[in-house]
Amino acid sequence: MTQVYVSMGFFPEEYFRDTVDYIVRVQQQDGAIPWYEGACLDPWDHVEAAMGLTIGGRHDEAKQAYYWLKRHQLPNGSWLAAYKNGKVEDGTRAETNFVAYVATGVWHYYLVTGEMDFLQSMWPVVEAAIEFVLRLQGEQGQIYWAEDTSLGIREDSLVTGCSSIFKSFECALNIATQLDMKVSRWALARTRLGHALTTHPDCFDRTWDSKSRYAMDWFYPVLTGVVKGQRARQHLLSRWNEFVVQGLGSRCVNDEPWVTVAESCELVMALLAAGEYPRAIQLFSWLHQFRHDDGSYWTGYVFRDEALWPLERPTWTAGAVMLAADALSNHTNAAHLFREETAVRVARDARQIN
Repeated sequence: MTQVYVSMGFFPEEYFRDTVDYIVRVQQQDGAIPWYEGACLDPWDHVEAAMGLTIGGRHDEAKQAYYWLKRHQLPNGSWLAAYKNGKVEDGTRAETNFVAYVATGVWHYYLVTGEMDFLQSMWPVVEAAIEFVLRLQGEQGQIYWAEDTSLGIREDSLVTGCSSIFKSFECALNIATQLDMKVSRWALARTRLGHALTTHPDCFDRTWDSKSRYAMDWFYPVLTGVVKGQRARQHLLSRWNEFVVQGLGSRCVNDEPWVTVAESCELVMALLAAGEYPRAIQLFSWLHQFRHDDGSYWTGYVFRDEALWPLERPTWTAGAVMLAADALSNHTNAAHLFREETAVRVARDARQIN
């Protein structure tokens, strides 16, 4: 089994260069990053892959990915569910989690590069996206998961999606602070969202089966800073044996014999946020057995059948690998993004990069 131990101060740049080059090869001329060649893209995974490009030093390609979002943003500030070859592939809805994530990607790019011109050029995009998301905030602070293009706002909420939005609000607020924009109601909206996630479980999964069997519902509140400190550590350890398969990674769902690389990488970063550094190093070391010769990573592995499945190597999985490697090694100035709440002080320090 191939194992790679990435740790503080050690980032095997040559090893991960192929992973970044894979994302570049799949990226289209207009900046779009499909899941893989011939596939569609969704806005969230597009951003995840773009962050991988940024970590790998492919800043021009990363900027083109964000400029793709800028060109395709709808007048209401959103993007639709999926695109392919520059056209809408799934126009049924705009998902709030997908829309908000642009703020995380833009802030990440700025932390790495310190490019204020880029931050300024993307501000209208971020502002419009966050305003769209705020329009879908419920009475208890939860964010409804989507606006259907035919049926309107779908009034139910997801723990994973809202947790991701909580981090995106943090990033959007830091962007606003850097640019001296006054958006105090965004801070209030973030506080209300955090309150809903921690004290109002009744706001979530009201109209569908509970998503608690999914690993992301378990660790995303830690990954995104909703649950912190000792509580975060206890939260992760309480279901560790339910999801983590020794020597392989994290199951996607607790009742299926399927581990997935992207979720395992995100769990690595959640462990770091909870102060579980040795576990994070070990978990990440298991994942490279699922690496293809070209540096990409397979989606997952069905250990009952000893089979890779599906036979896809997504760009967003490659992006997640790069994010986890960066968080473990402290390779870039954005390595702390998912390890801790990003302070505005850090943002100001970024001005000194260039």
